[in-house]
Amino acid sequence: MAALPETALRQKAKDFIASLKHLLDEIPLEKVEAVTELLYRAYRADKQVFIMGNGGSASTASHFVCDLGKETARQGTPRFRVIGLNDNVPLMTALSNDFGYASVFKEQLVNLVNEGDIVIGITGSGNSANVLEAITYARSRKAVTIGLIGFGGGRLKDLVDEAIVISSTDYGHVESVHLVLEHLITEIFRARIGHVP
Repeated sequence: MAALPETALRQKAKDFIASLKHLLDEIPLEKVEAVTELLYRAYRADKQVFIMGNGGSASTASHFVCDLGKETARQGTPRFRVIGLNDNVPLMTALSNDFGYASVFKEQLVNLVNEGDIVIGITGSGNSANVLEAITYARSRKAVTIGLIGFGGGRLKDLVDEAIVISSTDYGHVESVHLVLEHLITEIFRARIGHVP
């Protein structure tokens, strides 16, 4: 198979960037503000935040955990208790082996989640079985649930208390926008608690 000519490759790059810009312009800022408000309330009430995802969404979840945990840490102020459900590989493999992969996040919540905690699911399709099962369990424990979703929302959109939905069905675009969203939410949250100069 012949490679695309340079002009076609450049056009492909331009089209990719243009599509991404369009999706960024579509971000519903009122939903970003609502999610940030939920996180702020949890922070003030000393609640925990659990974040999860699969594949590229797992890396976004881990990045979100890092940013919310580190960027809110200042001497003399409370620390935000943020936990990544896809970061403990030995635990994930043990739970997958014993309970099945669909239960890998839910089974961790059984040990940890309390009423008023926040559980965030990040999924491109909105239909990841393990995220859906964990969110359903979190709701049964009266946790607050949030979804960062693509593909128009999938089944997760109607399960969570608050959702930010990206319309694209391109995983690369959805994952790119979700990463922007986690940075945006963290930045707004930091400003809200006074950690931005």
